[in-house]
Amino acid sequence: MPKLQGFEFWSRTLGGARHVVAPMVDQSELAWRLLSRRHGAQLCYTPMLHAQVFVRDANYRKENLYCEVCPEDRPLIVQFCANDPEVFVQAALLAQDYCDAIDLNLGCPQMIAKRGHYGAFLQEEWDLLQRMKIDKTVRYAQMLEKAGCQLLTVHGRTKEQKGLLSGTASWEHIKAVQKAVAIPVFANGNIQCLRDVERCIQDTGVQGVMSAEGNLHNPALFEGRSPAVWELAEEYLDLVRQHPCPLSYVRAHLFKLWYHTLQVHQQLREELAKVKTLEGIAAVSQELKLRCEEDMSRQKEGEEPSGGVPFFHWVCQPYFRAGPKEGSKENMGACSKRALEEEEGSMDILSKNKQKKQLRNPHKTFDPSLKPKYAKCDQCGNPKGNRCVFNLCRGCCKKRALRETADCPGHGLLFKTKLEKSLAWKGAQPQLQEPQEAGPRDPGGFPEVMSNALACGADGAPPVHVQDCC
Repeated sequence: MPKLQGFEFWSRTLGGARHVVAPMVDQSELAWRLLSRRHGAQLCYTPMLHAQVFVRDANYRKENLYCEVCPEDRPLIVQFCANDPEVFVQAALLAQDYCDAIDLNLGCPQMIAKRGHYGAFLQEEWDLLQRMKIDKTVRYAQMLEKAGCQLLTVHGRTKEQKGLLSGTASWEHIKAVQKAVAIPVFANGNIQCLRDVERCIQDTGVQGVMSAEGNLHNPALFEGRSPAVWELAEEYLDLVRQHPCPLSYVRAHLFKLWYHTLQVHQQLREELAKVKTLEGIAAVSQELKLRCEEDMSRQKEGEEPSGGVPFFHWVCQPYFRAGPKEGSKENMGACSKRALEEEEGSMDILSKNKQKKQLRNPHKTFDPSLKPKYAKCDQCGNPKGNRCVFNLCRGCCKKRALRETADCPGHGLLFKTKLEKSLAWKGAQPQLQEPQEAGPRDPGGFPEVMSNALACGADGAPPVHVQDCC
């Protein structure tokens, strides 16, 4: 059968899918994909898999794909990160019988992708500008099409737009790409409800819309529903019992689903973080349901949700990520995440991670002025050892002590002392005497014993080279 391409591939192999669940590391596992399909998703991606590990590790293939084969989980696209064409092809061949298409990640903006040189950082090989212009985005998409790409997902953000700097995805870029290529295009970004899906298709002309964060907070997004959180939480936990996955995945999903309720009942956040079993997680979810029912019973007629959210906390709803302050949009490219964190740190409100640390240690302080000050190493700027004779850190001290054959008791480095002891021991050894020749009645004399010892080695092991002199 000839290989289907472009729109024929999208319509026949992928069933003309318009509602797509994005590839999400540790989050788009089989149980979550099945839940999403029950509630309107027409196509799902696996979590991003590492092509090189997939090729060399049979257990990795088994745990991440082969054991997750399920007839209800189709059509399915397997996503790989890769930076070697040969390795990518090998991984695709190993996965082809378990999916309907293979996807190459060219969009991951995270630091792990930068270190591994994949995802959005492969764009640097094409000398992409820090702020891509629309025409260059279009040419990049056309280059991928010429390379054989049959379906393209455009995220509408640059790799710098992540975390606090996510901002709004550019549908204008997505629209330009869709018009410029002759293959199906999926859009991703700014999708919080079904109205956003419909508006995105209308505004950009794309064939399908992909959702990640919106799907995590409301798996019924593609149905146009916002059900009670416990309804989807219980359904998901039932699927996990049928299709087990690591507990960390389940916990992360429950944190997303119950996000708004956990802002109200914060003591249960710690309980959810601590439990070690699936049934323990289910028990916390059930307790959250009971708390919600109590809150519903106290709700007054005509009362509006607080906190600027569209629904009460027990209803599945979008999560709106707080962005940088107004007025800094022009400088977002130059403004780093670290700078924003430091700006936030100047406020009285602690981050969630710092709040967790303070719960574990109530006496812990995050005031920079109270942090201990360390004297710096004279060479590299790292903290120096308090008792170092050279006023250096351990690394620099070790190099200098070795070079000068000196001691530094502060760092436990005794090169000079050990050398002196070695020389003294050698001077105290008696000189070896020349062995006397063995008499005619002593065939097993000293020379023969020595030659045997030399032939066999000091520990009795076979020699490397043995010469027969007879």
